[in-house]
Amino acid sequence: VQLVESGGGLVQAGGSLRLSCVASGNIFSIKQMGWYRQAPGKERELVAITNDGSTNYADSVKVRFTISRDNAKNAVYLQMNSLKPEDTAVYYCNAQVVLTLIPGRYDYWGQGTQVTVSS
Repeated sequence: VQLVESGGGLVQAGGSLRLSCVASGNIFSIKQMGWYRQAPGKERELVAITNDGSTNYADSVKVRFTISRDNAKNAVYLQMNSLKPEDTAVYYCNAQVVLTLIPGRYDYWGQGTQVTVSS
């Protein structure tokens, strides 16, 4: 299974970016998909997740970020508005996948996409 992210970049404070992540491979179904981020010198942290229609956000991004999902495309998106310099980080896509003909649920990560917000 591969997760490919896109949409990162450099933006001024107050601007917007939209991240995309598409999963491909031996996928039977995807339970939870989400976004995490890691800033330099900090641990990776949850940004937003979506599972069976429910969503959960980090307090720091509530109202500003919106996670959405396209199950037909095995894709998840993160619309980021009103970006702040403290949102600067590498953003990682995560998916909890049920594989075809293989029991269990497996955790996969994308390679990460850099988001830089200038002040």
